[in-house]
Amino acid sequence: MTAQTFARLFRCLGYEFANHDLCRQALTHRSFGSHNYERLEFLGDSILGMVVTTYLYDQAERASEGELSRMRASLVKQMTLAEIARELNLGEHLIMGEGELKSGGFDRDSILADTLEALIGAIYLDSDLASAEACVHRWFADRLSETIHQTATKDAKTRLQELVQARRVSLPRYEVVGAIGPDHERLFVVACYCDLLSEPVLGEAGARRAAEQSAASKALELLFDV
Repeated sequence: MTAQTFARLFRCLGYEFANHDLCRQALTHRSFGSHNYERLEFLGDSILGMVVTTYLYDQAERASEGELSRMRASLVKQMTLAEIARELNLGEHLIMGEGELKSGGFDRDSILADTLEALIGAIYLDSDLASAEACVHRWFADRLSETIHQTATKDAKTRLQELVQARRVSLPRYEVVGAIGPDHERLFVVACYCDLLSEPVLGEAGARRAAEQSAASKALELLFDV
């Protein structure tokens, strides 16, 4: 890689490596040799998970553990990482064997995702955790914001319905199974029946619709309880 190539890459990344060899290693596929990005990818994967988890924990204060897990999974999955790698033009900087290059490895989702994680690990080693965290926040900014906004604006019934539709099963069904107390202090108990769960989930609230939301929220927590 020439000085001009490094400079162009650094502008895309928004970060300038002090150790160019470390950057080159993060861009080197195993098809090119043993001094490749695999160990850096291992390190970067852990850093990325920690940074995204911390951000979601701080910003999505009302999200359950299951919802946080779902949001994190959508952000660190291979497809998302590959999209960001393309936005950073990483494909044109990859170093790989001739066979891998001819087969289109420079635009393969798995390789692009691995390279992005390797660069995160390399940035951490080149400087510190704060620098790696800043890059992740900058590269993922729109997606982080969108994920938080979607979770904050969609109610539990809507999120549950979208989930079951994505998994191609019947829509959830809600049924009032109990009403406790006098009219002015009535507590409704609603059961949520969902094909993804082995048994109905109960929700309670002072209004039927609120009880349905409560049941849907509990169903989501069970489905994403990892």
